[in-house]
Amino acid sequence: MGLFSRRKKRSQGEDPTTAPDAEAQHEAVGAPDPDDEPVQDEAPRGEHLEDGPYDEREAPEEDRIDLGGLRVPVIDGMELRMEVDQRSGSVTGANLVIGGSALQVQAFAAPKTRGLWEDVRGSLRTSVVKQGGTAETRPGVFGTELITRLPIKRADGRTGYRPARFIGIDGPRWFVRAILTGKALTDAEQTRRFETLISRLVVVRGSEAMAPQELIPLHLPGERPGLNPITTGPLDPLGRGPEITEIG
Repeated sequence: MGLFSRRKKRSQGEDPTTAPDAEAQHEAVGAPDPDDEPVQDEAPRGEHLEDGPYDEREAPEEDRIDLGGLRVPVIDGMELRMEVDQRSGSVTGANLVIGGSALQVQAFAAPKTRGLWEDVRGSLRTSVVKQGGTAETRPGVFGTELITRLPIKRADGRTGYRPARFIGIDGPRWFVRAILTGKALTDAEQTRRFETLISRLVVVRGSEAMAPQELIPLHLPGERPGLNPITTGPLDPLGRGPEITEIG
């Protein structure tokens, strides 16, 4: 499956080394920049960040939306779009949309003794380059990140490039992968807002045995005040679109 292919049916054993279709809100026309050499440094952690993503055992008290393996902070004006596997009905990811930007988040099981992000990042980089795109590592507030630009065909026939920012965080027996697209890639205020959101996430790994890179199960949000359903057309012409709710 292409790195940014349209929403397709995926099994619950989704692989974090392949990127699902986080819909980009921003496309740039022109030739891609050359790949940069990998950077392993970490940028200073900004004052706008909390100490997360948190393991459930260490998370401070806060009003969050319970999605099973993830708990998401409540933010005014945020749309919550749940990705659902068309075959099994399993929830495979959450997309958090605010003001022209989108953040897709998923949590995966990881070994006790080592993290996954270094290996996952390398596999993603290889996949992007094979598809004619560019993948650049850079230091970020959560550690080394991957900035990608994948070629796409625009409606006017010209070639454009779909950018995305991949963030990986290794936790105790879990790994969070976040994909940021849209306005937040270039707008500093939006960037800080989504970084803060990531730092407030909670991962509920559970104690059951899981294979490394196995998707930690999610479920649709339950009924709660301020969480209102929004009707939307299907994004996949072959199946149902994502469940969408708006907070605030």
